Amino acid sequence: MSVLPIVMPIFVLIALGYGAARAGLLSDTTQRGISEFAFNYAMPALLFRGIAGAGALAPGSVRIAIAYFVSAGMVWLLATVVTRVVLRRPAVDAATVAMTSCFGNVVMIGIPLTLAVVGEAAAAPMAILLALHSPLMWITGILHQQSAERNGGSSGARMIVDLLAELATNPLLIAIAAGVAWRLTGLKMPAMIDSPVALLAQAGVPCAQVALGASLTRFAIKGQVPTLGAVLALKLLAFPAITYAMAVMFGLPRTALEVAVIFASMPAGANAYLFAQRTQRVVNSTSGAIALGTLLGAVTATLIIASFGWLLQ
Repeated sequence: MSVLPIVMPIFVLIALGYGAARAGLLSDTTQRGISEFAFNYAMPALLFRGIAGAGALAPGSVRIAIAYFVSAGMVWLLATVVTRVVLRRPAVDAATVAMTSCFGNVVMIGIPLTLAVVGEAAAAPMAILLALHSPLMWITGILHQQSAERNGGSSGARMIVDLLAELATNPLLIAIAAGVAWRLTGLKMPAMIDSPVALLAQAGVPCAQVALGASLTRFAIKGQVPTLGAVLALKLLAFPAITYAMAVMFGLPRTALEVAVIFASMPAGANAYLFAQRTQRVVNSTSGAIALGTLLGAVTATLIIASFGWLLQ
Protein backbone atom coordinates (compact mmCIF):
# COMPACT_ATOMS: atom_id res chain seq x y z
CA MET A 1 0.00 0.00 0.00
CA SER A 2 1.37 3.40 -0.97
CA VAL A 3 0.85 5.60 2.05
CA LEU A 4 1.67 9.07 0.74
CA PRO A 5 -1.33 9.35 -1.64
CA ILE A 6 -3.59 8.52 1.33
CA VAL A 7 -1.99 10.73 3.96
CA MET A 8 -0.86 13.71 1.89
CA PRO A 9 -4.29 15.17 0.93
CA ILE A 10 -5.24 15.49 4.61
CA PHE A 11 -2.13 17.43 5.56
CA VAL A 12 -2.27 19.48 2.34
CA LEU A 13 -5.73 20.72 3.38
CA ILE A 14 -4.36 21.56 6.84
CA ALA A 15 -1.54 23.52 5.20
CA LEU A 16 -4.09 25.26 2.94
CA GLY A 17 -6.14 26.37 5.93
CA TYR A 18 -3.03 27.57 7.75
CA GLY A 19 -1.75 29.49 4.71
CA ALA A 20 -5.11 31.10 4.00
CA ALA A 21 -5.49 32.23 7.62
CA ARG A 22 -1.91 33.45 7.85
CA ALA A 23 -2.35 35.44 4.61
CA GLY A 24 -5.53 37.04 5.92
CA LEU A 25 -7.74 35.32 3.35
CA LEU A 26 -9.88 33.82 6.11
CA SER A 27 -11.24 36.26 8.65
CA ASP A 28 -11.68 35.26 12.27
CA THR A 29 -15.43 35.10 11.71
CA THR A 30 -15.00 32.82 8.69
CA GLN A 31 -12.58 30.58 10.57
CA ARG A 32 -15.01 30.27 13.47
CA GLY A 33 -17.88 29.54 11.08
CA ILE A 34 -16.00 26.77 9.26
CA SER A 35 -14.92 25.23 12.55
CA GLU A 36 -18.42 25.34 14.04
CA PHE A 37 -19.94 23.88 10.87
CA ALA A 38 -17.38 21.06 10.80
CA PHE A 39 -17.68 20.22 14.51
CA ASN A 40 -21.41 20.75 15.00
CA TYR A 41 -22.81 19.41 11.72
CA ALA A 42 -20.49 17.84 9.16
CA MET A 43 -18.35 15.57 11.35
CA PRO A 44 -21.37 14.41 13.42
CA ALA A 45 -23.13 13.56 10.15
CA LEU A 46 -20.08 11.56 9.07
CA LEU A 47 -20.03 9.62 12.33
CA PHE A 48 -23.79 9.08 12.44
CA ARG A 49 -23.95 7.75 8.89
CA GLY A 50 -20.92 5.51 9.33
CA ILE A 51 -22.19 3.95 12.56
CA ALA A 52 -25.86 3.71 11.55
CA GLY A 53 -24.94 1.93 8.33
CA ALA A 54 -22.34 -0.39 9.85
CA GLY A 55 -22.94 -4.10 10.14
CA ALA A 56 -22.57 -6.20 13.25
CA LEU A 57 -20.14 -5.08 15.91
CA ALA A 58 -16.67 -5.77 14.51
CA PRO A 59 -14.41 -8.24 16.31
CA GLY A 60 -12.20 -6.47 18.81
CA SER A 61 -14.49 -3.45 19.14
CA VAL A 62 -14.58 -3.80 22.93
CA ARG A 63 -11.01 -4.96 23.42
CA ILE A 64 -9.81 -1.92 21.48
CA ALA A 65 -11.03 0.36 24.27
CA ILE A 66 -9.18 -1.68 26.88
CA ALA A 67 -5.95 -1.79 24.86
CA TYR A 68 -6.08 1.90 23.95
CA PHE A 69 -6.87 3.30 27.38
CA VAL A 70 -4.50 0.96 29.20
CA SER A 71 -1.83 2.36 26.86
CA ALA A 72 -2.97 5.91 27.60
CA GLY A 73 -2.76 5.18 31.32
CA MET A 74 0.79 3.90 30.93
CA VAL A 75 1.80 7.02 28.97
CA TRP A 76 0.08 9.18 31.58
CA LEU A 77 2.12 7.55 34.37
CA LEU A 78 5.30 7.81 32.30
CA ALA A 79 4.65 11.51 31.64
CA THR A 80 4.12 12.08 35.36
CA VAL A 81 7.44 10.43 36.19
CA VAL A 82 9.25 12.34 33.44
CA THR A 83 7.80 15.62 34.70
CA ARG A 84 9.06 15.07 38.23
CA VAL A 85 12.29 13.09 37.74
CA VAL A 86 13.66 14.15 34.35
CA LEU A 87 12.26 17.66 33.88
CA ARG A 88 12.26 18.40 37.62
CA ARG A 89 9.05 20.38 37.34
CA PRO A 90 6.53 20.83 40.19
CA ALA A 91 3.99 18.06 40.77
CA VAL A 92 1.16 20.38 39.70
CA ASP A 93 2.64 20.51 36.18
CA ALA A 94 2.41 16.76 35.71
CA ALA A 95 -1.33 16.69 34.89
CA THR A 96 -0.92 19.13 31.99
CA VAL A 97 2.19 17.40 30.66
CA ALA A 98 0.36 14.06 30.83
CA MET A 99 -2.77 15.46 29.19
CA THR A 100 -0.73 16.90 26.32
CA SER A 101 1.09 13.57 25.95
CA CYS A 102 -2.18 11.60 25.74
CA PHE A 103 -4.97 13.80 24.34
CA GLY A 104 -4.56 13.54 20.58
CA ASN A 105 -6.38 15.36 17.82
CA VAL A 106 -8.51 12.31 17.08
CA VAL A 107 -11.42 14.27 15.58
CA MET A 108 -9.91 16.75 13.12
CA ILE A 109 -7.07 14.47 11.96
CA GLY A 110 -7.73 11.05 13.44
CA ILE A 111 -11.16 10.41 11.90
CA PRO A 112 -10.30 11.43 8.31
CA LEU A 113 -6.92 9.68 8.38
CA THR A 114 -8.34 6.47 9.83
CA LEU A 115 -11.18 6.36 7.31
CA ALA A 116 -8.71 6.96 4.49
CA VAL A 117 -6.39 4.16 5.64
CA VAL A 118 -8.78 1.59 7.10
CA GLY A 119 -12.06 2.38 5.33
CA GLU A 120 -15.66 2.17 6.55
CA ALA A 121 -14.85 -0.86 8.71
CA ALA A 122 -13.21 1.63 11.11
CA ALA A 123 -16.54 3.22 12.06
CA ALA A 124 -17.46 0.93 14.97
CA PRO A 125 -14.05 0.80 16.73
CA MET A 126 -13.62 4.55 16.18
CA ALA A 127 -17.00 5.23 17.77
CA ILE A 128 -16.02 3.35 20.91
CA LEU A 129 -12.76 5.28 21.30
CA LEU A 130 -14.39 8.63 20.53
CA ALA A 131 -17.20 8.05 23.03
CA LEU A 132 -14.69 7.45 25.84
CA HIS A 133 -11.77 9.64 24.79
CA SER A 134 -12.80 13.08 26.02
CA PRO A 135 -14.64 12.00 29.20
CA LEU A 136 -11.84 9.74 30.45
CA MET A 137 -9.02 12.15 29.56
CA TRP A 138 -10.70 15.20 31.09
CA ILE A 139 -11.84 13.46 34.26
CA THR A 140 -8.40 11.91 34.76
CA GLY A 141 -6.75 15.28 34.17
CA ILE A 142 -9.01 17.11 36.61
CA LEU A 143 -8.58 14.49 39.32
CA HIS A 144 -4.83 14.44 38.80
CA GLN A 145 -4.61 18.23 39.00
CA GLN A 146 -6.80 18.40 42.08
CA SER A 147 -4.77 15.69 43.78
CA ALA A 148 -1.49 17.46 43.02
CA GLU A 149 -2.88 20.70 44.44
CA ARG A 150 -4.34 18.80 47.42
CA ASN A 151 -7.61 20.58 46.84
CA GLY A 152 -9.83 17.76 45.79
CA GLY A 153 -13.09 18.59 47.58
CA SER A 154 -16.07 20.30 46.06
CA SER A 155 -13.99 22.24 43.53
CA GLY A 156 -12.87 19.12 41.67
CA ALA A 157 -16.31 17.51 41.95
CA ARG A 158 -17.95 20.63 40.56
CA MET A 159 -15.52 20.73 37.62
CA ILE A 160 -16.34 17.12 36.78
CA VAL A 161 -20.10 17.75 36.97
CA ASP A 162 -19.72 20.75 34.67
CA LEU A 163 -17.60 18.68 32.30
CA LEU A 164 -20.16 15.86 32.13
CA ALA A 165 -22.92 18.38 31.46
CA GLU A 166 -20.85 19.84 28.63
CA LEU A 167 -20.12 16.40 27.17
CA ALA A 168 -23.84 15.56 27.22
CA THR A 169 -24.39 18.28 24.62
CA ASN A 170 -21.31 17.41 22.54
CA PRO A 171 -22.49 16.99 18.90
CA LEU A 172 -20.00 14.19 18.22
CA LEU A 173 -21.12 12.13 21.20
CA ILE A 174 -24.77 12.76 20.35
CA ALA A 175 -24.11 11.60 16.77
CA ILE A 176 -22.42 8.42 18.03
CA ALA A 177 -25.35 7.65 20.36
CA ALA A 178 -27.88 8.36 17.59
CA GLY A 179 -25.99 6.17 15.13
CA VAL A 180 -25.87 3.27 17.58
CA ALA A 181 -29.57 3.70 18.36
CA TRP A 182 -30.48 3.68 14.66
CA ARG A 183 -28.36 0.60 13.99
CA LEU A 184 -30.06 -1.26 16.85
CA THR A 185 -33.44 -0.75 15.17
CA GLY A 186 -32.26 -2.76 12.18
CA LEU A 187 -34.04 -0.35 9.85
CA LYS A 188 -32.60 0.86 6.56
CA MET A 189 -31.97 4.58 6.39
CA PRO A 190 -34.67 6.25 4.22
CA ALA A 191 -33.27 8.08 1.22
CA MET A 192 -34.90 11.34 2.29
CA ILE A 193 -32.77 11.22 5.47
CA ASP A 194 -29.67 9.53 4.11
CA SER A 195 -29.16 11.88 1.15
CA PRO A 196 -28.83 15.17 3.09
CA VAL A 197 -26.82 13.44 5.83
CA ALA A 198 -24.48 12.08 3.16
CA LEU A 199 -23.99 15.55 1.69
CA LEU A 200 -23.14 16.92 5.13
CA ALA A 201 -20.77 14.01 5.74
CA GLN A 202 -18.90 14.71 2.50
CA ALA A 203 -18.16 18.22 3.73
CA GLY A 204 -16.82 16.97 7.07
CA VAL A 205 -13.27 16.03 6.12
CA PRO A 206 -12.29 19.09 4.04
CA CYS A 207 -13.94 21.54 6.42
CA ALA A 208 -12.32 19.93 9.45
CA GLN A 209 -8.86 20.03 7.87
CA VAL A 210 -9.13 23.66 6.72
CA ALA A 211 -10.51 24.68 10.12
CA LEU A 212 -7.66 22.89 11.90
CA GLY A 213 -5.05 24.54 9.69
CA ALA A 214 -6.54 27.97 10.33
CA SER A 215 -6.62 27.34 14.09
CA LEU A 216 -2.89 26.55 14.11
CA THR A 217 -2.15 30.24 13.52
CA ARG A 218 -3.18 30.77 17.15
CA PHE A 219 -0.50 28.41 18.43
CA ALA A 220 3.23 29.09 18.48
CA ILE A 221 6.31 26.92 18.82
CA LYS A 222 7.40 28.06 22.24
CA GLY A 223 8.01 26.75 25.72
CA GLN A 224 10.97 25.13 27.46
CA VAL A 225 12.86 22.89 25.04
CA PRO A 226 13.19 19.89 27.42
CA THR A 227 9.46 19.94 28.23
CA LEU A 228 8.43 20.41 24.62
CA GLY A 229 10.76 17.63 23.47
CA ALA A 230 9.54 15.24 26.15
CA VAL A 231 5.89 15.83 25.32
CA LEU A 232 6.48 15.36 21.58
CA ALA A 233 8.39 12.14 22.15
CA LEU A 234 5.70 10.76 24.46
CA LYS A 235 2.80 11.72 22.19
CA LEU A 236 4.19 10.93 18.75
CA LEU A 237 6.44 7.96 19.53
CA ALA A 238 5.81 6.36 22.93
CA PHE A 239 2.00 6.37 22.80
CA PRO A 240 1.65 4.64 19.40
CA ALA A 241 4.46 2.17 20.25
CA ILE A 242 2.85 1.19 23.56
CA THR A 243 -0.58 1.01 21.92
CA TYR A 244 0.76 -1.35 19.26
CA ALA A 245 2.25 -3.58 21.96
CA MET A 246 -1.02 -3.60 23.93
CA ALA A 247 -3.06 -4.26 20.77
CA VAL A 248 -0.92 -7.30 20.01
CA MET A 249 -1.11 -8.44 23.64
CA PHE A 250 -4.92 -8.20 23.61
CA GLY A 251 -5.11 -9.99 20.26
CA LEU A 252 -6.88 -7.22 18.37
CA PRO A 253 -7.80 -8.00 14.77
CA ARG A 254 -6.05 -5.91 12.13
CA THR A 255 -8.79 -3.32 11.67
CA ALA A 256 -9.08 -2.56 15.38
CA LEU A 257 -5.28 -2.54 15.77
CA GLU A 258 -4.85 -0.03 12.96
CA VAL A 259 -7.56 2.24 14.37
CA ALA A 260 -6.00 2.18 17.85
CA VAL A 261 -2.47 2.86 16.64
CA ILE A 262 -3.50 5.65 14.24
CA PHE A 263 -5.50 7.36 16.99
CA ALA A 264 -2.54 7.03 19.38
CA SER A 265 -0.18 8.55 16.82
CA MET A 266 -2.19 11.76 16.44
CA PRO A 267 -0.51 15.00 17.62
CA ALA A 268 -1.80 16.84 20.66
CA GLY A 269 -5.19 18.48 20.17
CA ALA A 270 -6.68 21.80 21.20
CA ASN A 271 -8.30 20.21 24.25
CA ALA A 272 -4.85 19.84 25.78
CA TYR A 273 -4.37 23.58 25.38
CA LEU A 274 -7.77 24.27 26.94
CA PHE A 275 -6.73 22.14 29.90
CA ALA A 276 -3.42 24.00 30.17
CA GLN A 277 -5.23 27.34 30.11
CA ARG A 278 -7.68 26.13 32.76
CA THR A 279 -4.87 25.02 35.07
CA GLN A 280 -2.46 27.81 34.01
CA ARG A 281 0.37 25.26 33.95
CA VAL A 282 2.76 24.46 31.06
CA VAL A 283 0.75 26.67 28.70
CA ASN A 284 3.62 27.64 26.37
CA SER A 285 4.94 24.10 25.95
CA THR A 286 1.43 22.81 25.28
CA SER A 287 0.97 25.46 22.59
CA GLY A 288 4.30 24.43 21.08
CA ALA A 289 3.37 20.75 21.21
CA ILE A 290 0.23 21.43 19.17
CA ALA A 291 1.95 23.65 16.59
CA LEU A 292 5.15 21.63 16.14
CA GLY A 293 3.45 18.32 16.87
CA THR A 294 1.00 18.75 13.99
CA LEU A 295 3.92 19.38 11.62
CA LEU A 296 5.99 16.46 12.92
CA GLY A 297 2.89 14.27 13.15
CA ALA A 298 2.53 14.39 9.38
CA VAL A 299 5.88 12.57 9.19
CA THR A 300 5.56 10.21 12.16
CA ALA A 301 1.98 9.18 11.32
CA THR A 302 2.98 8.48 7.71
CA LEU A 303 5.89 6.29 8.85
CA ILE A 304 3.72 4.47 11.40
CA ILE A 305 1.01 3.74 8.82
CA ALA A 306 3.65 2.64 6.31
CA SER A 307 5.00 0.19 8.92
CA PHE A 308 1.65 -1.63 9.01
CA GLY A 309 2.68 -3.40 5.81
CA TRP A 310 5.49 -5.36 7.46
CA LEU A 311 4.35 -5.29 11.11
CA LEU A 312 1.01 -6.92 10.30
CA GLN A 313 2.05 -9.51 7.76
